[in-house]
Amino acid sequence: MQWFYTVGMKSDGAVNDSKTVGKVRRKTVSRSDLGKWQSSLRTRDPQQLLQAASADRVPALLPLKRKLMSASPFTFFRGAAAVMAYDLSLLRHTGIVNQLCGDAHVQNLGAYEGIDYKLIFDINDFDETIRGPFEWDVKRMATSILLAGQQAGVGRGSCQAAAAEFLTAYSTLMRSLSTLPVLTVARFAVRRLATAAPIAEVLDQAERASPARLLKKLTEPTKTGRVFRSTPPTLRRVRGEEKAAVLASLHRYRASLLPERQHFLDQFEPIDVGFKVVGTGSVGLRDYCVYMQGNGAKDSLFLQIKQEVRSVYANYLPQENQKKVEEGQRVADGQRAMQLQSDPMLGWTRFDKRDYLVRQLNDHKASLDVTTLNAAGLAEYSRVCGEIFARGHARSGNAHLIAGYIGGGRIFQRAILQFAASYAEQTVQDWKAMVRSTTKHKSSGAAKRKSSGK
Repeated sequence: MQWFYTVGMKSDGAVNDSKTVGKVRRKTVSRSDLGKWQSSLRTRDPQQLLQAASADRVPALLPLKRKLMSASPFTFFRGAAAVMAYDLSLLRHTGIVNQLCGDAHVQNLGAYEGIDYKLIFDINDFDETIRGPFEWDVKRMATSILLAGQQAGVGRGSCQAAAAEFLTAYSTLMRSLSTLPVLTVARFAVRRLATAAPIAEVLDQAERASPARLLKKLTEPTKTGRVFRSTPPTLRRVRGEEKAAVLASLHRYRASLLPERQHFLDQFEPIDVGFKVVGTGSVGLRDYCVYMQGNGAKDSLFLQIKQEVRSVYANYLPQENQKKVEEGQRVADGQRAMQLQSDPMLGWTRFDKRDYLVRQLNDHKASLDVTTLNAAGLAEYSRVCGEIFARGHARSGNAHLIAGYIGGGRIFQRAILQFAASYAEQTVQDWKAMVRSTTKHKSSGAAKRKSSGK
């Protein structure tokens, strides 16, 4: 498979029309090829893949991750990016590359505050970000819509219709972006946010999610000031050498910021450190919070220092085309590549031989529980997701190549819907297998305890 990391070049060095190059790619990998899924290609068991992906996680938290993933096929899907990365690597792909979110699913978008205090809605989780074939994000996102809709009780036909809305919005906007000047694409803002009811709800939540509320939620007063609460297993106060290591890492983090943002950070004083459990796929990774004060006790800043490991896609993509950087920088760079505007305090650090991403824990962040939407809400939300992913891919890749390959969109849409339906069913089967395995493990453990008299 040839990889198109840049616009196609003629032998004499002249640049081809990249939209034509994208169209020519169909001769090697047809759009209909993208609809195929064959579980028979697997030579590795999904449970083994999940176990391998849990390396260097906190062992005590792994049962919690398994419990969360066991709740439904959709929650399993959220925690099983490693399985889908492997499965996607078994299939033919376009070789048309841009930055991937990597863990594309409907719960990985949300609101946060921009540097101008305006609320932004965008992709907001990039743990698995990497450069790879554009359709891998599209396939994962379309599958997530079907599974989330299923959990919400939305009918099969309406789930398919919502996924189709996502694909139509993605294709339509990608064609439009391919006609615009480069810097216009870089500044392009999705306008649908103002009228989409589900997004309006998220933005309303974000407006209320102030640092003052977070301060009250995560900390408690003591005789010497406020400190993190301890509510195991989701939150505990960090002390001693562990706390010292986290605080010492802030010096390295500071160096990853722009000079003016280093100045802002210097005006905050670290007060306390906590350890917080977050997400589903991230459970088990080390996730620290640093509570800081700036201009007085009411001026609080919470920094999240989140462990980052190799992207689950890394083993399946050409290593020579991946930047050799710390994993925290990989995530920060990917985030900046795809987002219209990123957290001004976004950076990275390293300590105890592990890499970490650093960002604000709460800059008016909020997300929507998509599994509460009805059919109309799911479709509306899916349209917004389509435009946001199209913009992210166009910002970080080549809209002409993608638009040329997609063409009118109907064949591409039909293929992705076919794949999503098949892979959603595969996810259900994988989820059932995990639940059976967990039940069997618990039964075996109970029998052993009974026989030993415990």
